[in-house]
Amino acid sequence: MIIGFFDSGIGGVTVLKRALELTPDAEYIYYADTKNVPYGVKEKHEVMNCVSEAFNFLANKGIGLAVIACNTATSVAVAELRKRYTFPIIGMEPAIKPAITSNSGKRILVLATSLTLRESKLEELISSLDKTQRIRKLALDELVMRAERFDFDSDKVVHYIKNKLSGIDFNEYETIVLGCTHFIYYSKIIQETAGRHISVIDGNEGTARNMLRVIKEKISAPDINYRKGQITFYSSGVEDPPERINKLLAILKPEKG
Repeated sequence: MIIGFFDSGIGGVTVLKRALELTPDAEYIYYADTKNVPYGVKEKHEVMNCVSEAFNFLANKGIGLAVIACNTATSVAVAELRKRYTFPIIGMEPAIKPAITSNSGKRILVLATSLTLRESKLEELISSLDKTQRIRKLALDELVMRAERFDFDSDKVVHYIKNKLSGIDFNEYETIVLGCTHFIYYSKIIQETAGRHISVIDGNEGTARNMLRVIKEKISAPDINYRKGQITFYSSGVEDPPERINKLLAILKPEKG
């Protein structure tokens, strides 16, 4: 079958990497809305318009399932998209539930974009799970565009992260939830800044496994018109050039060791 992946940029490639490990025989179309990134600082209606355009494109490509590999787009658009399309749509959700489930009583820090943190979807999730008000939220919007420039470890990035986290006493915390797929590229820097006693988690594993579950439960008839293992990358509807594709494929390579 053909699986469509969507994100505002390259953040969702981190989700695609895990999906490929679980479902390597599918064909994948990855759509990055590079023309309109970042989403996290936009108004809700602007993001909805961008996501609608992307999904029209993916639907016309004949996908059998879609993954919104973007927390911001999920929070804004997933409910409406599920009304419009008949194929299953998997959304991202910050890993707040596993963070609280494994929590021993200390605080939890949720890092996300400004729009994700403002949306009612996240507030409802937190309200339903966080009865003792252990969760603190912090926006790290600049990391989105840093990732889009493939700037993963420069001095400016390190300084930005350390500066944003400098006001937090991590002795009071035990978990950081990465609520934006772009932030996963900076998990090691965030870990080093917060301390080794802090658990840094994200929603990628849960999203990829949810995708696999939906494929097994809801998609009974296999689509024979697809190319196993093929990945096609698009930037706002235009197929990516070789130079960019090579950078994206490098991210998808299995880690050594």
